[in-house]
Amino acid sequence: MALVQPHAQAAPKRITILGSTGSVGCSTIDLIERNPDAFVVEALTAFDNVDLLAQQAIKLNARFAVVADPGKFEALQSALAGTETVAGAGAGALIEAAERPSDLVMAAIVGAAGLAPTLAAVRRGSAIALANKECLVCAGDLMIKEVRARGAVLLPVDSEHNAIFQVFDFERSDSVEKIILTASGGPFLSASRDVMAQATPAQAVNHPNWSMGAKISVDSATMMNKGLELIEAFHLFPVPEDRIDIVIHPQSVVHSLVSYVDGSVLAQMGTPDMRTPISFALAWPERIATPAERLDLAAMGNLTFESPDPGRFPALGLARAALQSGGAGPTILNAANEMAVTAFLNTKIGFLDITRVVEETLEQVPNRPLARLEDVHEADREARATAGAQIDAILQ
Repeated sequence: MALVQPHAQAAPKRITILGSTGSVGCSTIDLIERNPDAFVVEALTAFDNVDLLAQQAIKLNARFAVVADPGKFEALQSALAGTETVAGAGAGALIEAAERPSDLVMAAIVGAAGLAPTLAAVRRGSAIALANKECLVCAGDLMIKEVRARGAVLLPVDSEHNAIFQVFDFERSDSVEKIILTASGGPFLSASRDVMAQATPAQAVNHPNWSMGAKISVDSATMMNKGLELIEAFHLFPVPEDRIDIVIHPQSVVHSLVSYVDGSVLAQMGTPDMRTPISFALAWPERIATPAERLDLAAMGNLTFESPDPGRFPALGLARAALQSGGAGPTILNAANEMAVTAFLNTKIGFLDITRVVEETLEQVPNRPLARLEDVHEADREARATAGAQIDAILQ
């Protein structure tokens, strides 16, 4: 798998951003605007935020702009009238955006919806800045198989995996003892189960360190995000599941660590600003300046670590069990979680119901092998239907 071999790259680098109006997409654009001579934009995509997508496309002179919602095509076309940016809409246009010529595709579409366009970019042999956990969670074996076959490059954008990437010795991977993923613990780190049971969406998305979208913020509150990252790390790095640990680090300064057989532990550190890992992927194998606040260890004072409580955060155990089960297990886990988080954000179920829905869906949906992308979609559909039934039962 082409993970670390640098490409000779003459500036400017041509960029496509899948999911440009989301948190990661907007941070990516912020960095591009700060380095206008280093990048040109080929394509931008969004789910339904036509106004922001059009503003971005016009400002960056993008060649192609796509809204995933076909019903928003006319609005996008109208917003881009008089510009050189071509408008597109729908699933086919998302694939076209991913397949257009570019040096790097920022894969930042949230959820399972990002799977098909990201896979299209991989099959083109592109460098992929991977900000979508679900691509590897839902279809990790298939994705990595295509990466190897097409000579694509995966550059992880999640702060944790990006940290590991920066300190992992790929040429001597047998010297790695284990990987240690750090977790902030989210807004309910010290909360009891009784307090969590009464948690509101506003409380769950109020992350103490990171500014993120609503879905990933809820995942952080349940610690499902760390479970998904465990699965992602298993596919990204040549380390078995039982040698990937998780530790809570509330300050979010140490983004992850790699422990070696000689007792050395290498960590990547920095202030909690997603523009740091995004910039690493954008400029790789070089580096570019970012406006991220610089780390002042003396001012920080103490850095603390603790083991996660599996009783208060059962999502971690569910994710590890899904990974161990193989096949469609992680796909089912992810689909059920997406359904449950959406229901919670819409105040249909309680906070603790999220992991209950996931657990019951894992128990009810058969775990089958995933030989094709269609198998992934079928497992995803079945899991969503089952999770939906669980949510309806809670509402009754």
